[in-house]
Amino acid sequence: MKSVLPAKIAKLAERVVAENKAAGRMIATAESCTGGLVAAAITEVPGSSAVLESGFVTYSNESKMKMLDVNADILDTFGAVSVAVAWAMAQGALKKSGADIAVAISGIAGPDGGTEKKPVGTVVFAVAEKGKDAEDMVGDKIQFGSDKSRADIRNYATLHALGLLLPPAP
Repeated sequence: MKSVLPAKIAKLAERVVAENKAAGRMIATAESCTGGLVAAAITEVPGSSAVLESGFVTYSNESKMKMLDVNADILDTFGAVSVAVAWAMAQGALKKSGADIAVAISGIAGPDGGTEKKPVGTVVFAVAEKGKDAEDMVGDKIQFGSDKSRADIRNYATLHALGLLLPPAP
């Protein structure tokens, strides 16, 4: 399949579409630092409309609150780049879309914006699934490295998020 995205991302997106289609699952994405790359990767695949319900690009804190109902207190307490905020984004995307599974991504792709506690390359992820207890969520915080380019960090984050959307092996 010819894609505008790197081959590794395109190949994983094909798997995500095929396996979620076979599982009968609809997907939603809630993206910040990836700016819609996860949804874009999925829509590169013919037949993706069978699995992609919606994608939310919520780059600012205001859009996270307005579009995904992320509570301002969570943002103020933990910051946008936190598993708590990613969890709230995933829950909001699941609720707003009616999808079966939602993945959320927030991070610092750089080259600016990093701090000592959250350096450039820090990305957080969360997954929410319909019918599962909200407290039983999957969350990750990955430090991809401040030595990586903005493009590399966004690509690594996209790959990781796509991997989180794969159904469990039978």
